[in-house]
Amino acid sequence: MRVLLIGINYAPDLIGVAKYNAELCESLAAEGHEVKVITAPPYYPTWKIPPAFKSSYFRSRDIDGVRVRRTPIYVPGNPSGAKRLVHHASFALTSAAPVLFEALTWRPDVMIAVAPSLMSAAFVSFVARRVGAKSWLHVQDFEVDAAFDLGLLRNPSLRKWMLRAEATILKSFDHVSSISLAMVERLRIKGLAPDKTAEVRNWIDTNAICPGSRATKYRQELKLGGGHIVALYSGTMSNKQGLELVIEAAIGLEKSHPHIHFILAGEGPHKMRLEQLAAGHGNIHFLGLQPNDSFNELMATADFHLIPQKAAAADLVLPSKLGAIFASARPVIAMAEEGTGLAAEVTNAGLVIPPGDSSALEIAICQLSEERALREHYGEEGRRRALDRWDRQTIVRRWSEAMTGQGNTTGQKNTGLKNATGNIGLPVEDAVRLP
Repeated sequence: MRVLLIGINYAPDLIGVAKYNAELCESLAAEGHEVKVITAPPYYPTWKIPPAFKSSYFRSRDIDGVRVRRTPIYVPGNPSGAKRLVHHASFALTSAAPVLFEALTWRPDVMIAVAPSLMSAAFVSFVARRVGAKSWLHVQDFEVDAAFDLGLLRNPSLRKWMLRAEATILKSFDHVSSISLAMVERLRIKGLAPDKTAEVRNWIDTNAICPGSRATKYRQELKLGGGHIVALYSGTMSNKQGLELVIEAAIGLEKSHPHIHFILAGEGPHKMRLEQLAAGHGNIHFLGLQPNDSFNELMATADFHLIPQKAAAADLVLPSKLGAIFASARPVIAMAEEGTGLAAEVTNAGLVIPPGDSSALEIAICQLSEERALREHYGEEGRRRALDRWDRQTIVRRWSEAMTGQGNTTGQKNTGLKNATGNIGLPVEDAVRLP
């Protein structure tokens, strides 16, 4: 099978969508498929393009068995709502010619577009129809909903126009998948038929991320001993996370619980602001983006992990870090409303508290810091879920089978697709429920 993936993010970016785009393509190539990628240069989460990539636009190179071509892109230093629109539009514009060239000369069997960026996806489905390829859109987050619900864009007329354009793009693809059952349900609300939708959750390498000792180099560097409790946030530091609540909770607990320390590891446009808020408080520590070979040790540093989230972000995205947290056998405190996909994933493997409530966050942190047996119980359950539901090899294999038309779980001949009554990310017996 020949697979052409078009997505704005790809390796060597280490986090977010880039990681899953790269691992999907590498896994497909390892199975013997021919895989090509059209993408932008790395820029995330620092929103800066490394100098080495500015001179290699439109050139192709092999990366772990995948042929990767990069196109120019506008990257704003301060990614406001309007600048993000220009950012995505620039990739849609510069990627169009390479997409058309590869489609006409290479004749892929499947063309996969990844959202973000939805703007470039419209051209992918158009070209796929012309060359007889299957078209598949994979939605990592709902860009339009997020932009307006989080306040990045505010014009009501613009929102209506963008939602209509989004609906047209979604319906133009043969198959549309997303990373959680709640997000698949949102696809149905947006007008997609159940037999066109599927859940393909973000995976984790459960061999690379596994339970480890708390005595890590990070604790040594920060002078934290075995008696210190560590609450860890690892990931992008942007608007949708609501990380100010973590800083607020840390400051509130500094005097009453001096043994609890907070580590925020990663990069993003809000990091400088968070560092300013935390200035002068010795229980708050910042780390940069950590390399892959140190990631498991970073995860093991925590006694428990934090997933703060604004209420407006509910079911717009399922945090990809959740799989790694579960695989590391550590509990999690997640901010999510009852009934959301995130709440369903975390229940019985951690604590779920209302989004935006720093007092509830403080109470949850104190509870887990004081109850070691509860932490161990949640950690064991999380590890079990990681093995059952988030294993990379299993999910990628099922996705590959769906693309080639080999799988069939809905009784439809050769669809190869687990629709909203089933899914690719879970075993068949778990397809219609999340424990």
